[in-house]
Amino acid sequence: MLKTGKIKPFLWYETEAEEAARFYTSVFRNSKLGRIARYPAGSPGPAGQVMTVEFEIEGQPFVALNGGKQPFRFNEAISFQIDCETQEEVDYYWERLTAGGQPVQCGWLKDRYGVSWQVVPRALPELFSKNAKTAERVMQAMLKMVKLDIRKLKEAAKLGASSSNTA
Repeated sequence: MLKTGKIKPFLWYETEAEEAARFYTSVFRNSKLGRIARYPAGSPGPAGQVMTVEFEIEGQPFVALNGGKQPFRFNEAISFQIDCETQEEVDYYWERLTAGGQPVQCGWLKDRYGVSWQVVPRALPELFSKNAKTAERVMQAMLKMVKLDIRKLKEAAKLGASSSNTA
């Protein structure tokens, strides 16, 4: 049985809810599909078509809806952040989620369904919190990146440390 949370992201697709849920559960190792509900006769959707799909990623419950055509589209105002321990993990999620989607900038991407994700190394918040000068160097390095590179971010952070030790 899937986890039931008080708050669940609810994602509206035209007709791809099951496809998207299967895609996400294939990308994230700690995930699973749950209940699939179908439209009954006399409802807004075609009888028998998938209406909702419950799924879980890393303990977070989601619901995907086949809501048909609508004027609303996914946009960057809402995104899902993936906390990555290593560069290999950054690369893994980046490669899979940009397949059929598009890279954006600074670790952001849109997947094949238009959902925005941030693939972020766990080291980044630590680097930003060191001191103002370090944070500025790390920010400038990050702004030049599409997919985030932990080694380059750490090098940017160390730049000032080595020059301040010699001054």
